[in-house]
Amino acid sequence: MTHYHEILSITGIGKTYSEPVLTDINLKLYPGKVLALTGENGAGKSTLSKIIGGLVTPTAGNMVYQGQPYAPANRKEAEKKGVRMVMQELNLLPTLSVAENLFIDQLPHRVGWINRKRLRAMAQPVMAMVGLQMIDPDTLVGELGMGHQQMIEIARNLIGESRILILDEPTAMLTSREVELLFSQIQLFKQQGVSLIYISHRLDELAMIADDVTVLRDGHLVCTDDIKRYSSDQLVSLMVGRDLESTFDLSSRQQGKPILTVEHFKRGKIIKDVSFTLHRGEVLGISGLVGSGRTELLRAIFGADRADSGQLSVGDPLQPVTIRSPADAIAHRIALVTEDRKGEGLLLPQSVAANISLGNRNKISRFSIINSRYEQQLAQKQIKSLGIRTSGSGQSVESLSGGNQQKVLISRWLERNCDVILFDEPTRGIDVGAKRDIYLLLNELTQNGKGLIVVSSDLRELMLICDRIAVLSAGKLVDIFTRGSWTQDQLLAAVFSGYQQTETVTETQAGTGKQHYE
Repeated sequence: MTHYHEILSITGIGKTYSEPVLTDINLKLYPGKVLALTGENGAGKSTLSKIIGGLVTPTAGNMVYQGQPYAPANRKEAEKKGVRMVMQELNLLPTLSVAENLFIDQLPHRVGWINRKRLRAMAQPVMAMVGLQMIDPDTLVGELGMGHQQMIEIARNLIGESRILILDEPTAMLTSREVELLFSQIQLFKQQGVSLIYISHRLDELAMIADDVTVLRDGHLVCTDDIKRYSSDQLVSLMVGRDLESTFDLSSRQQGKPILTVEHFKRGKIIKDVSFTLHRGEVLGISGLVGSGRTELLRAIFGADRADSGQLSVGDPLQPVTIRSPADAIAHRIALVTEDRKGEGLLLPQSVAANISLGNRNKISRFSIINSRYEQQLAQKQIKSLGIRTSGSGQSVESLSGGNQQKVLISRWLERNCDVILFDEPTRGIDVGAKRDIYLLLNELTQNGKGLIVVSSDLRELMLICDRIAVLSAGKLVDIFTRGSWTQDQLLAAVFSGYQQTETVTETQAGTGKQHYE
């Protein structure tokens, strides 16, 4: 087999839509090395990756792959050449099984009928590679949580021969154990001479897994260098062009009266008798592994899923309420910022104004007819308030960066002035600058007397922004920790505690978990 000094050479690559999003990018990829690609949302990382993966055609420059000119017309052509991409946006079919999604282009069949036995046998070793061996291959993908769906998306791209593998925010929804499995696969790929592009805003991950780092800012290449030469703070400064504060002053938070109580909530086997109280001016974090019941708990509170039993009280003073639907929750001033902003939260092809006004029709319409002037005024108010980076309120939401999409989704609820806001993975897939904006916004909401519940897979994030952290493990609320009295070891022990009886969690795994939460 012929070995090339570089597997891919990129020269002068540019991409222009209504304005340039990439300008004069020069880059080289080498076999057996991981290149960390980082930068703020909107810096051009995804566009560059999609050009390499055949999803986007550049407007300038050229590429040479294994010594030959490379200009894939589409993703399938790139994949035939061994260039694969795991995108941040999941590309799964929820009404098909896990096995069918894994082998959608090569389903085994006999006389026109799918060979289910053979399909399951094909799927099981692939699922085991990413730690999903406990899931039935016949399970519909739509029945799984976002974390498991992310692992299926990754597993699908591990099938077949890869020469270049692009991973776009692969760990945004993964727990520490799942991250460890992914990193093990990356090491195997490196040993096989595969070149990897790893896109992530988790700078600690980049330091652990990458050999080199490329930083993009506003569509321009800022640097490409050995990642060991840079600290996290230095990379952040390169990404945003300025220094960011790494800590936030939480000393001014004043917690008020209880604003929400959850008593003995149960739902199937996923939520097991959960009770807690949320106060005005408080950020209550919820930690746990994927599948621990975090998202399901928020959905049950919001009425998106029906709890089997339990009592919810809300308001000041607290009053028992019955919530059978999201409409009931909204009527009681409860909001949910969903983890799947693109699938469940936003109308991507629609404008910023349309998305902000969604759910606020009473403020922009008369006699069921939308007043476009009122809609624009409402949008401009929120764009200015949250610092949403957009060319105007008429810009489509799908063309915004992830951080600005999240701000659009949050602004819709801010306009409704809800007292209790449930945030499910509010910073998933957004850069450090946008994260800081979200953190400051959460802090501002508490100053206004809101009660916030934040689910996050990033324990460091919860420790930074929360007043208390509730830990769910295997559907049970095992403990609630207060700021100043928690340690990482205590939190991690609680996260894993509910699984001790059903699976063996080795000391090595627990140590690995600590490493990735730090």
